Amino acid sequence: MNSYIQNFKKFKPLLGELVARDVKIKYRRSVLGVLWTLLNPLCMMIILSLVFSNIFKFDVENYSLYILSGQVVFNFFSGATTDAMSSIISNGSLIKKVYVPKYLFVLSRIISSFINLLASFTALLLVMIATRAELHWKVVLVVIPLILLVVFSLGVGLVLAAITVKFRDVMHLYSVFTTALMYLTPVIYPMSILPNWLYKLVMLNPLTNMLMMFRDVMINNNIFDLKSLIIAIIETALMFLIGLYVFYKNQDEFILNI
Repeated sequence: MNSYIQNFKKFKPLLGELVARDVKIKYRRSVLGVLWTLLNPLCMMIILSLVFSNIFKFDVENYSLYILSGQVVFNFFSGATTDAMSSIISNGSLIKKVYVPKYLFVLSRIISSFINLLASFTALLLVMIATRAELHWKVVLVVIPLILLVVFSLGVGLVLAAITVKFRDVMHLYSVFTTALMYLTPVIYPMSILPNWLYKLVMLNPLTNMLMMFRDVMINNNIFDLKSLIIAIIETALMFLIGLYVFYKNQDEFILNI
């Protein structure tokens, strides 16, 4: 374990450079730059609020905040895992030339996505202030579901990055998967409208529990219950361990398939 820690410290400056590069590439030649991370969720919130609140008449207090909070969580997961999926392939030329711990490329994509998450979170806070929503002290607990979300996404990203090196079709199929997953996550609809069988199905989605924990402390002024926290920790730890196992099991063959 000590050797892994020392190895990480050795390449820590490289990780910082990779993160900076990922952020710069994403907003290269963009006039507004990182501001798009604020504007995108805000624009989508306005559109979805107008459509769903008027057509479906969801009985949700401050529906704009409800949608935006869902977008903050789901968009991070979708964006981080999608970016992580191609991290090994896109850095193939560097991997072939010098030794670099390959997990750094996946980790850098997750961290750069987390920076975008912080910007989206800022947009959520601005909307809360604009709508005069109550900001309770419980908001500080939001770091718990966010940390779990980041680690869970890292586990998924490690699996995707390892599989995609061998099977490039995963890159095309994953966009279909995330679209389906969005409808199995209560981003735009309240759980109360779901029939019992569908409610149980949606609750099997790990993102659902994390999103509900996020909303509890952010917009509902409630502290999530211990059961939800334990389930989220178990799901996150399991996904992270699976990600590590799959990645390290396959990393020696990456150079043969890049």
